[in-house]
Amino acid sequence: QVQLGESGGGLVQDGGSLRLSCAASGRTFSSYVLGWFRQAPGKEREFVAAASWSGTNYADSVKGRFTISRDNAKNTVYLQMNSLKPEDTAVYYCAAREGSRRFDAKSYDYWGQGTQVTVSS
Repeated sequence: QVQLGESGGGLVQDGGSLRLSCAASGRTFSSYVLGWFRQAPGKEREFVAAASWSGTNYADSVKGRFTISRDNAKNTVYLQMNSLKPEDTAVYYCAAREGSRRFDAKSYDYWGQGTQVTVSS
């Protein structure tokens, strides 16, 4: 069982930066794939980034602007978001799964409560 809790969301101007954090419980944190997803009003939840022990993946829309990282000693995964755009506005969710990195939300078993990110133009 893994419990996740996000923090770090807020309001930022176009071109600004934010860093999201997701603290996780569980003794086997390092073995889980950690992912970030986002959901804008009226849209489906979409993949943003994922990290496992072997590597990372990013959605094309955030590649080069967002960086996912994890600190296994602190049981925390981060999402550094730079050059933010109004279209990045969404609720951002942290998620976890065992096994390989996946891009579909249905593959993830554990979810945080979400944190709002709003980018003003």
